[in-house]
Amino acid sequence: MAETTEAVEEKQESATAQEDSKTQAQSAEFSEVNATGDTGAGGSIDLLLDVDIAVTVAIGQIEIPVRRLLRLGPGSVLELDKSIGEPADLYLRDTRFATGSVVVVDGRFAVKIQQILGLGDAEVTGD
Repeated sequence: MAETTEAVEEKQESATAQEDSKTQAQSAEFSEVNATGDTGAGGSIDLLLDVDIAVTVAIGQIEIPVRRLLRLGPGSVLELDKSIGEPADLYLRDTRFATGSVVVVDGRFAVKIQQILGLGDAEVTGD
């Protein structure tokens, strides 16, 4: 059934009105806030002090072709880029924050911190 010209025009006007209402921006009113220096919860960071955070220790790294990676199995040896005696790197997420030496404590690996790095010394990896 053919639509009348008036019906088609009404649909077009309705569609145009809907598009206009979607694209119109409305202004928002924001209240003024004075900076007081408060950090909330009484200004204490005590809540964060008990949060666990993962620390990663890297004793070295190696880049190998995928072909060699696929051939690895039990007993395979990968030579890392660090010599014995060089410090291990400690990371929080992807940021190196300290160096240390690998030690054994009660039959488990541990790391003895040698140096805490400053902001200028820290390296960020882009993994």
